[in-house]
Amino acid sequence: MHLPRDTRDTLFLLAVVGWVVMPQVRSLPLWCSLLTAGVLLWRGWIALKARPLPSRWWLLAFLLATLAATYGSHRTLLGREAGVTLIVVLLALKTLELRARRDALVIFFLGFFTMLTNFFQSQSLLTAGAMLVALLGLLTALINAHRPVGQPSLRESALLAGKMALLGAPVMLVLFLLFPRFAPLWGLPSDALTGRSGLSGTMKIGAVAELVLDDRVAMRVRFENAQPPPQRTLYFRGPVLSRFDGSEWIATERAFRPSRAANPPDLEVIGSPIRYETTLEPSSRSWLLTLDATPEAPKLPSSQRARLTTDLQWLASSPVTNLLRYRAESYPEFRYGLTAADGRARHDQGEYLRLPPGFNPRTVQLAEELRGRIPDGEPGGIVAAALERLRTGGYQYTLDPGVTGRDSADEFWFDTKAGFCEHIASAFVILMRAAGVPSRIVTGFQGGEMNSVDGYWTVRNADAHAWAEVWMADRGWVRVDPTASVAPGRIGQFQRLRAPDGVMAGAIGALSPTLLAQLRANWEALNNSWNQWVLNYTQDRQLDLLKNLGFEEPSWEDLGKVLAGLIVLAALGGAAWAQWERGQHDPWQRLLAQVRQRLTQSRIEVPPNAPPRELARLANGSNSLPAPIKAALTELLLTMERMRYAPDVTGQSAQVAKLQSQFKRIVWPKPTP
Repeated sequence: MHLPRDTRDTLFLLAVVGWVVMPQVRSLPLWCSLLTAGVLLWRGWIALKARPLPSRWWLLAFLLATLAATYGSHRTLLGREAGVTLIVVLLALKTLELRARRDALVIFFLGFFTMLTNFFQSQSLLTAGAMLVALLGLLTALINAHRPVGQPSLRESALLAGKMALLGAPVMLVLFLLFPRFAPLWGLPSDALTGRSGLSGTMKIGAVAELVLDDRVAMRVRFENAQPPPQRTLYFRGPVLSRFDGSEWIATERAFRPSRAANPPDLEVIGSPIRYETTLEPSSRSWLLTLDATPEAPKLPSSQRARLTTDLQWLASSPVTNLLRYRAESYPEFRYGLTAADGRARHDQGEYLRLPPGFNPRTVQLAEELRGRIPDGEPGGIVAAALERLRTGGYQYTLDPGVTGRDSADEFWFDTKAGFCEHIASAFVILMRAAGVPSRIVTGFQGGEMNSVDGYWTVRNADAHAWAEVWMADRGWVRVDPTASVAPGRIGQFQRLRAPDGVMAGAIGALSPTLLAQLRANWEALNNSWNQWVLNYTQDRQLDLLKNLGFEEPSWEDLGKVLAGLIVLAALGGAAWAQWERGQHDPWQRLLAQVRQRLTQSRIEVPPNAPPRELARLANGSNSLPAPIKAALTELLLTMERMRYAPDVTGQSAQVAKLQSQFKRIVWPKPTP
């Protein structure tokens, strides 16, 4: 189907606009997405049917309705969300007055701006790839609009757009590497990433089980040791919960209070450290997930500071709203809480023994029985007895233990005998406190999965875990994971409870059990490379780059000098290229120069600026050229003249190349001495 050029170009531009807007659909109000789609389809119908464009009164009515709807959706016309809504609708409405090239230019630049707003919602590799396609589409339409003569093909314009993008890539790379990294003009909203890490300062029974359905990456870890530590030792410490109100565990204010000393005096580490680098996904929360135990502060970018709480949890100085990479050293073997400052004095106050009255009476009775059977109520014996009950009592590790009532521990120990990690940890700590053993709950992540492609350990939200810590007079705080007694495979053999695969994943798994895992590993390795080298290219890494270039103590002044020097070199190189291209790079001019050179070698006096027709006249008036050469040369030169001044310039490069071949086939006489 052959379409008129205006129709073809309009439909192509509408398709590009639709592609630019499409990633925003999930975050836009429903009315905005429907209105945008309707306007683009309407404009496409107008182009196909060659109907007149709507009057300005229609556009004014649409604009007023859009302003009212935006205010109704966002309660403001300012701000990021309202601004994106307005820019998307204005881009769509502008297509309804696409009459001249200046209207098209407005659409192009609105499209470029809308394309950038997609990164407010996501900076993932997929979004970047989609916006690269959008960029090439907008450049193609822009180039096509600047070729008003003839019927230039979209393919030629697209190739030229790709060439322009490639030529601009080195400049983009230099600016990316050296342009000073300042805080973004627009920050993420405070609630955009709430709960992204899968953890919070509270734990309601059943909340952690919901996270197993979330397979997103929480963090990636690269161990520097040749042999990574055993998976069963990978406990990434998060919030410590010590207050229980009967249905929910809560972190007290003291849990987030910074320790007075940089290195806790009551922490004793044993053995060699594990050194690793963590890339933490945005969570809008302040905690830094590190392996137990980390005595020294993780090495953060200069924009963040780390502080240690009295419960051995590391916190950042501000919420983590962007990818954060840090290095840390942890000791799997340690002792903590033996001194009076952190141990016995608090326990005498009953902070880790307190239970709400009237809850879980059967668990309280079970605790009394256990304590009565253990000589002197020794805490280690009580812990061992409770773990033995979990191993041999028919308890199950499951995502669906049923609805939990008021006495959640009673139901777990005596009725359902089933639960997820937070059910088991909560029931265990309640039993320990009722038996007089100080205890608390620690939340975080356990385990992970090594990506065989890039060697990083991937820790997902589905790896969120809850375990217990009990205090013993001769050992301090001791980690006890009751889930390991119910389901040992959860801790040591990566036997996770997972959500069922979707239709596509199930079909791929049925075709090849390993194909899905391999595809996933390759994609996550690629995405991790994007995170490491692009999203996580920070101010500190810029200065590290200058160190590699020979600067001993690089500063922002050095960065500016290097950038300015490269800009000057690029400008000089561009000027030289433009000068050369103007005289030499034009294939038509180059062919004309070759003809002029041949005529000069044949002892024909040629003016330096003679046009093709004048060269043909000089060749025909010369006695030094045979008649066949004169005829072939005249035809070639007159064809060049018609080509240069023809109204249709489509495919001129191919025609010049054809004339080049004809010129090379001319057999010139040998010049006389």
